[in-house]
Amino acid sequence: MSVDPRLSINQATIKHADLETALRVTADAGIQAIGLWREPVNEVGLDVAAQMLADSGLRFTTHCRGGFFTLPEGPERVAALDDNRRAIEETATLAAAGADGSTAVLVLVAGGLPAGSRDLIGARERVRDAIGALAPFAEEAGVTLAIEPLHPMYASDRAVVSTLGQALDIAADFDSAVVGAAVDTFHIWWDPQVLDQIARAGREGRIATYQVCDWKTPLAADVLLSRHYTGDGVIDFGSLTKAVIATGYDRDIEVEIFNADIWADAPEHVVRRTAETFGSAVSPHLR
Repeated sequence: MSVDPRLSINQATIKHADLETALRVTADAGIQAIGLWREPVNEVGLDVAAQMLADSGLRFTTHCRGGFFTLPEGPERVAALDDNRRAIEETATLAAAGADGSTAVLVLVAGGLPAGSRDLIGARERVRDAIGALAPFAEEAGVTLAIEPLHPMYASDRAVVSTLGQALDIAADFDSAVVGAAVDTFHIWWDPQVLDQIARAGREGRIATYQVCDWKTPLAADVLLSRHYTGDGVIDFGSLTKAVIATGYDRDIEVEIFNADIWADAPEHVVRRTAETFGSAVSPHLR
């Protein structure tokens, strides 16, 4: 099987694989790039993780995740910002360890409403303020902060930023090399403005990463775990991918899947299946 050279496996797709296994099965499948998550990196330690990544020969595409910025002023917010600074440092180190073509991108999930709060507008402003506090640190480290809008069903508990337009409005206050957006098909496919907003993101130089997976109903009881292989659901990867490519986006494309059945499968099979479905659902629209 020929594997698309732009395919990257986001480590969440093989969540239960440790870092060593994730790197090995990805490379063994002929996939050239990987996006990592902080928890498995921190399990082995950053220096060890960076060496393992370097030894794998894989490109590094993103680090997941930073964010959770909606807390009001106080010790918890200070701790969250400190943790994001550590995440920025991790991103820079891993990007430097990855193969040529690696990208220093930290994906940010904004955070939901604080307990007891109904102030959605205020929560979004605190996201903007937090990114303002982190942007100089990210710029110094050479890291791009990628604001990821999440589907509105996650607005209360995970991300008060629900559309690509909202993410771009926040990013507009900052240099495009420092703050961009993550374009994830699962979260934005439904948006009537999505093609216009992808074009806008391209004009503004804000597409830091393009991530794909599919949407299929009925949703899982835990809606977080409702992502599917590309082509198994209803998302039109043709229109979305062509819109992203039309902006000049030339980076790798991550497959990020949260699905309990897929997680229960052998990681070797998951990465092969990911490559196959990407090849049929996404690759034709890259040419």
